[in-house]
Amino acid sequence: MRIALGLQYDGSPYSGWQTQVNHNTVQDELEKAISAFVGEQASVEHPIHTITAGRTDTGVHALGQVVHFDTNVEREDFSWVRGVNSFLPSSIVVNWAKPVSDEFSARFSAYEREYIYALQAGPCRSPMSHSRAGYLMLPPGNWLDLEAMKKSAECLIGEYDFSSFRSSECQSKTPVKTIYSIEIISEQPWVYFRIRGNAFLHHMIRNIVGCFLQIGQGRQKPEWMTEVLAAKNRQIAAPTFMADGLYLAKITYPEEFAIPQPWLENSWLPAKVIGK
Repeated sequence: MRIALGLQYDGSPYSGWQTQVNHNTVQDELEKAISAFVGEQASVEHPIHTITAGRTDTGVHALGQVVHFDTNVEREDFSWVRGVNSFLPSSIVVNWAKPVSDEFSARFSAYEREYIYALQAGPCRSPMSHSRAGYLMLPPGNWLDLEAMKKSAECLIGEYDFSSFRSSECQSKTPVKTIYSIEIISEQPWVYFRIRGNAFLHHMIRNIVGCFLQIGQGRQKPEWMTEVLAAKNRQIAAPTFMADGLYLAKITYPEEFAIPQPWLENSWLPAKVIGK
């Protein structure tokens, strides 16, 4: 049978989602926990291999990650939640579990992904947000030009070749993606970037945020974002911004699969940012 899980995790202790040799990853920890819960014999007969909706990078967090795996073990839904959580480190939590049809794929059935980038800006960073938010040093009394950033975001809405925001390590078959919406929410000393799209390239969100901050600080005009997008050249865009503030917030699937919504109430992000 196929089981889907909803996860939240603090990505700061991990080298991203995907299993890597000699690196600690979220996938490794989750698969070890599931294997321990189902038992040695079951995991030998049917080794646990998880498929994820989005392979988050080193230091990136998740509020609404979705995975699936196949197993011959049957348990009640909440038994999966309670049992797997008992073997997980405190930085990873299973929020829900449910059996799904073999037609469901956590990765390929998803048609929309939403990310939130949380940024603290000001003369001094907060140690309380270390690894949980990005930081931008601004002199006392200075603030970002929100209207300029919002204006620059308009050119990114739609289906485009996002090669200018693509990491050289990106494994996506195509740089063409669709962004549905971008919201920029300010609540000093915080700024939140909320971006919805069908899929994203490696480092795409962090590279876009880096460009926003160049514009917000007045180093570039809003029209510069249009030039960057049209160039399809990573070299002319801003440097990749830090991973600390990036959250995979939500994955959307066709209604037929009845995938639960993420438990965003568990997030420290403000209600107006997570859409509640």
